[in-house]
Amino acid sequence: MSEKTFQDRAVGAIMGAFIGESLGMGPHWYYDLAEMRRDYGDWIDGYTAPRPGRYHAGLKAGQLSQPGFILRMLLDSLVSCEGYDEVDFCRRLDQELLPLLDGTPVNGPGGYTSQSIRELWRQRLQRRQPWGRTGGHADTTEAIERTLALAVRYAREPAQLAAAVTSNTILTQVDETVVSMTVAYGAVLGLLVQGHSLDARLSGRLMQQVKSGALPFHAVTGDNLQPPRPGDPDPPRAGRFASPDALLTPSHMAAAAADPQIRIEPAWKVAIVYGMPCAIYHQLPAAYYLAARFRDDFEAAVLHAVNGGGQNQARAMLAGALVGAQVGLAGIPERFLDGLEETQTLCRLAETLASQANS
Repeated sequence: MSEKTFQDRAVGAIMGAFIGESLGMGPHWYYDLAEMRRDYGDWIDGYTAPRPGRYHAGLKAGQLSQPGFILRMLLDSLVSCEGYDEVDFCRRLDQELLPLLDGTPVNGPGGYTSQSIRELWRQRLQRRQPWGRTGGHADTTEAIERTLALAVRYAREPAQLAAAVTSNTILTQVDETVVSMTVAYGAVLGLLVQGHSLDARLSGRLMQQVKSGALPFHAVTGDNLQPPRPGDPDPPRAGRFASPDALLTPSHMAAAAADPQIRIEPAWKVAIVYGMPCAIYHQLPAAYYLAARFRDDFEAAVLHAVNGGGQNQARAMLAGALVGAQVGLAGIPERFLDGLEETQTLCRLAETLASQANS
């Protein structure tokens, strides 16, 4: 267990996510790495502005784009309501986000709107659908990018964490596999905020939460994934997710990062190994790998996430939260905090959320 305080780890997770999002904003979505190197040099080591004609064009280095805008919106709601109030969050979406969109990709806060949010706009403004019938089938990490705040808020309450993350995710994404992987990431982040490390033992702790009924995953294996014995009854379902495999991925990635016979060098090539695209099944293995390999080195984790190209903004945001939770706010280099726009306001929000979670 980490000797850092719960407060420091919780704030580190939130600020790590904001920093990762902003670091990835400038060189976002380069699938031609040679082009990215021409535009930004051989190694991106800080905040950058997007080139004209690229995603988020017009923003300045250190600013947040739309994922950060939405994460802050959920943070504001959590702090104001002293917990998750879905009615309040949906009202904020209706009043503060959706009127700024037009259903097209190159529009809205941050200059780009992702697929699941465009679908939300269509359901709410064009089809007049009620909340609860607004989710689409995007297979991306957009829900993780905001629900990581819920994972921090309910880090000590895994059942409530899973319920809140599930409920919030299906506002925009309804694919069961995506929802289960989103909840799994939240459960991982919750353990890291409590002081555990992203290592080969973490998934065992998650499986204990499944066995206790706190996490809503179905599992038939015994301790240490031992097979069931003849005659054992099928255990009752703890919840909606058919398989706990999303909870096992983090420790497999941690084991790979620690195995001297498995080397990904330089580490940014993890994006090539697991895939550069946006889908959640490409993003999570890479984020877990970087967060395990660089669990004590925030700078290395987020910069390797960014320099891998592709959907590097989400990769850096997810890895930033995971490593931020392990190193705490005190372990994040000052230059990343100083270069982030409105960093003091964001820190105050994160500190208030952490205090509420710690009370």
